[in-house]
Amino acid sequence: MKNRWTAFRAAGPAAITLAIALSPLIGAPPAAAQSLSTNEAKGTGISGRWRGSQGLVTKGADGKVVFLYGEIQPSVVCSPLQVCDIELQAGEVVRDVLVGDTVRWKVEPATSGAAGTQAIHLIVKPSEPGLVTSMVVTTSRRTYHIQLKSHQTLYMARVGFEYPEDVSTKLADVNARMEASTIPGAGVPAEQLQFGYSISGSTRWRPSRVYSDGAKTYIQFPRSISGQDAPVLFVVSGGQNRIVNYRMKNDMMIVDYYVDKAVLVSGVGWKQEKVTIRRGGR
Repeated sequence: MKNRWTAFRAAGPAAITLAIALSPLIGAPPAAAQSLSTNEAKGTGISGRWRGSQGLVTKGADGKVVFLYGEIQPSVVCSPLQVCDIELQAGEVVRDVLVGDTVRWKVEPATSGAAGTQAIHLIVKPSEPGLVTSMVVTTSRRTYHIQLKSHQTLYMARVGFEYPEDVSTKLADVNARMEASTIPGAGVPAEQLQFGYSISGSTRWRPSRVYSDGAKTYIQFPRSISGQDAPVLFVVSGGQNRIVNYRMKNDMMIVDYYVDKAVLVSGVGWKQEKVTIRRGGR
C-alpha cells in the first residue's frame, strides 16, 4: 500500500487528489476474497455440482441434441454467425425468457406445428466467441435453467428435451394394453373392446370395471369376492328383468350376452343390495 502512495506522490498533486478519491476502493478487498458463510458455501457448492454435472445427452431425430429435463443444467454451445435452435415441448406456452448477458446474446422466438399443438423454438445467437452466460425460461408447464456458451466454430444446431412424465405416460399406456390383452375378450384387439359402461350403486362388491367385446360382456369385481357368493345378474330388456347365461371365473363374471342394461342383486329384504349397469351411461 505504501508503494502505491509513493508512486502517486511522484506523479504530482493531481495524482494525489485522484488517489484520495480512490482510496476506499484501493483499500477494499477484491470480490473474490470475500468470505462466505457456511450455508452460502454449501449452497454455492450444491449449485456448482448441479451446473457441472455431465448428465445424459442423446441423439434425437434430425441430429437433435436431447437432454433429459430436470437432470442437470444443460449447457448449450453456440457460435457467432450461426443459430442454436432450442425446441420446447409441443403445446407449451412461454411466459418469460431471462438472459444474464442481454448485450452479447440475442434470443428470438419462433414456432412450428399446427395451431393448438405448436412448439416454441428459442433461436439463440451470440455476438462473439468465448462467452458464458445463463438463461431462465418460464413456461406454462415448467422452468428451464440453461447455460449458454459460445465457441469460435463449434455449435449445437438443434437442441430438445426428453420429459420424464412423457415416459411415464407411454409406460402406462403400454401396461394398459398388456392388461387388456390378458383379460377375457383377448381374442378381440384391445382397441375394439368397449368400456363405455356406467355403474351406479354402492356395495362392498361393486364392480370395478365392465366392458364388452361385442358378443359377451365382462363384469370385473374386487378381488375380495373370490370364494364368496356372487350377486345375481338380471339383464333388463323390454322393461323386464331376464336371466341370461353367465359364469364366474375368479373375480370376473362372463355374460353370454351383449348387455345394454343390467342389475346385480345380492341378499333379500331390507338387506338387499343392488347395482345397476348401463351401457353408455343411459
